[in-house]
Amino acid sequence: MKLTATFRIALRALKRNKMRSILTMLGIIIGVAAVIAMVGVGNGAKSQVEAQIATLGKNMILIFSGSMTSGGAKGGWGAAGTMKVEDAVSIVREVPGVTMVSPEIRSGAQVAAGNQNWFTSILGEGPDYFDMRQWEFSSGSSFTEQDTRSANKVAVIGKTTATQIFGEEDPVGQIIRVRNVPFKITGVLKSKGLSLMGSDQDDVLVVPYTTAMKRLTGATSLRGINVQAASDDIMNRVQDQIGALLRQRHNIRPGHDDDFTVRGQQDIAEMATAQSKTMTILLGAIASVSLIVGGIGIMNIMLVSVTERTREIGIRMAVGAHGWDILLQFLIEAVTLSSLGGLIGIAIGFGTAQSISHFVGWPIMVPPMYVIGSFFFSAAVGVFFGLYPAKKAAALDPIDALRYE
Repeated sequence: MKLTATFRIALRALKRNKMRSILTMLGIIIGVAAVIAMVGVGNGAKSQVEAQIATLGKNMILIFSGSMTSGGAKGGWGAAGTMKVEDAVSIVREVPGVTMVSPEIRSGAQVAAGNQNWFTSILGEGPDYFDMRQWEFSSGSSFTEQDTRSANKVAVIGKTTATQIFGEEDPVGQIIRVRNVPFKITGVLKSKGLSLMGSDQDDVLVVPYTTAMKRLTGATSLRGINVQAASDDIMNRVQDQIGALLRQRHNIRPGHDDDFTVRGQQDIAEMATAQSKTMTILLGAIASVSLIVGGIGIMNIMLVSVTERTREIGIRMAVGAHGWDILLQFLIEAVTLSSLGGLIGIAIGFGTAQSISHFVGWPIMVPPMYVIGSFFFSAAVGVFFGLYPAKKAAALDPIDALRYE
């Protein structure tokens, strides 16, 4: 019997029991839809985190002061100011492949201009900080190396802080007071949005780190150092050399813990995306169980169908159909159910992911390989779970089948 004729017979059999066919496909539909939706949302969240990591800059290495032990008490990142300005100077001088370095001081303060005031983050940085972070200016420019050496009272203001204090007025050249110390604004940064931790990167005032140490905080140590490597392929080597240099400068003996932490941009990205990766895999695995359950449903219905249509099978064999034709007919029915369920599930999965994106505001990203993989996996489920009922139908004895009531 021709394949096309067998295919038509299989479709007619499915049409005779439309509701049963739809209910049989339901497990496959739910499974594929869940896989597509969960993978889409999970990958979208991962891409969002990676985009936020990219706002750090290019080839960035972050050095955090901390991990200290005092009187039996231990602390992690930022627990103590263990970094010095001299450490930053040594890094840029002695570590090959380092292009820029910016010592960092962090604090927060109420800032004011005229009759407006606003609490914002205060960053003490080097003049290279803006190039390292790839932070463009909407107006004005950065403070200079001379401003840093002289600890001048100059500042660069973020978009959010500028709007809160100056409204629509251009802040460049105006005076803003930080802890009653007047600072002249040299530039306004373009918006960067939220950081990896969800804080507003535009709610910031950046001043020379020397000015922050001498005029605002009185600190003698750094909370961190930002380093930029020349290229991505030397990041690991530069990290190792920075670690070795700092251990030498801080007189840390072998076997003792570092009093600093060095993290590359790739390390931070992997740490940030690890949870979303785990959740995506977990949700995808749970959703895949529905496909197995759907496959079991297909096997169950096909076995029932074989029993119901035993006499029909006997008649077909009596008029010349071979066992292979019977096997192919039932296999086509099973694969049609699973494949059609897979296609519907893909459409519903995309719709669900789009709905989640619309109402929750999350991006979605469904790689084509997942769509293709979901379809072929659903078809494979039909083959796997439909093969046994098809073999059982093909193995029927024509005489016994004709006598079946």
